[in-house]
Amino acid sequence: MFAITAADISFDDPLAGLEAGERPDPEPREGWTTVRVKAASLNHHDLWSLRGIGLDAERLPMVLGCDAAGIDEDGNEVIVHGVVTEPARPGRTPRFSLLSEVYDGTFAEKVLVPRGNLVPKPAALTFEEAACLPTAWLTAYSMLFDKAALPPGSTILVQGAGGGVSAALITLATHVGHRVHVTSRSEAKRARALEMGAYSAVPSGERLPERVDAVFDSIGKATWSHSVRSLKPGGALITCGATSGDPSPTELTRIFFLQLRVLGSTMGTRQELESLVSMLVGTGLRPQIDRVLPLDRAEEGFRAMAEGEHFGKIVFTA
Repeated sequence: MFAITAADISFDDPLAGLEAGERPDPEPREGWTTVRVKAASLNHHDLWSLRGIGLDAERLPMVLGCDAAGIDEDGNEVIVHGVVTEPARPGRTPRFSLLSEVYDGTFAEKVLVPRGNLVPKPAALTFEEAACLPTAWLTAYSMLFDKAALPPGSTILVQGAGGGVSAALITLATHVGHRVHVTSRSEAKRARALEMGAYSAVPSGERLPERVDAVFDSIGKATWSHSVRSLKPGGALITCGATSGDPSPTELTRIFFLQLRVLGSTMGTRQELESLVSMLVGTGLRPQIDRVLPLDRAEEGFRAMAEGEHFGKIVFTA
């Protein structure tokens, strides 16, 4: 089968380790099933894997990709939930991994996944739309509705317009009545955020029109101080990543004095993915797709993400 693989790791030049070519078909495994991939979407996780974050060199070569929608062995249209749960050993909590960390990922014509990881794809969603959901949109859904648990009409800040999680947060939050502020270094991306319903869009690091109830930050070091200082007393900072590195200093004095909450969020459950799918079908909301590329042009998508030249999701079709 044709696949996009991490063949080498380089923190400074991640795309140097990207390889496209033939790989062996997945071998049968008890309790797992093969999905014929129709569409898969790109995430920052894939770039971090090429940098060696979350992917050890000893596991190379590794097929990349966390998200997919396709056809299962019984001919059903399905969405793949990319979180793999290992059985708990006595006295240990279950271990979790994403596809492409321990097991081959979705940037291939076929992917092997646990049977319990399949969610039915409704006819109302295209394969390309469905492939955007399991990582970025699921992360946004879980952050917004589970971790933050804000009442309608709350004020929020989304750091860094343009990425898949950010675009999903803007879409979901405005739909339920939150007043959404957005930051970006790009004037064009700020304009796109306003078109999507954001209340305001300001250059990164600049003062907001008001302090907010919650901040959603996937950037880390570059935005952390601004995130903390943008919160009302008692507000919450929900973080799902650190694409610019870990923050230093952490603003602990402000955090404890204003009784702020810092909440970590990683992906979401299969049940949350089912709820997200139902929400999109019921509301007509759809993922913001920046571009769709055939899998053999995946390097173009990786390069666009690495250079920040996208707004929304980059999707590959197999």
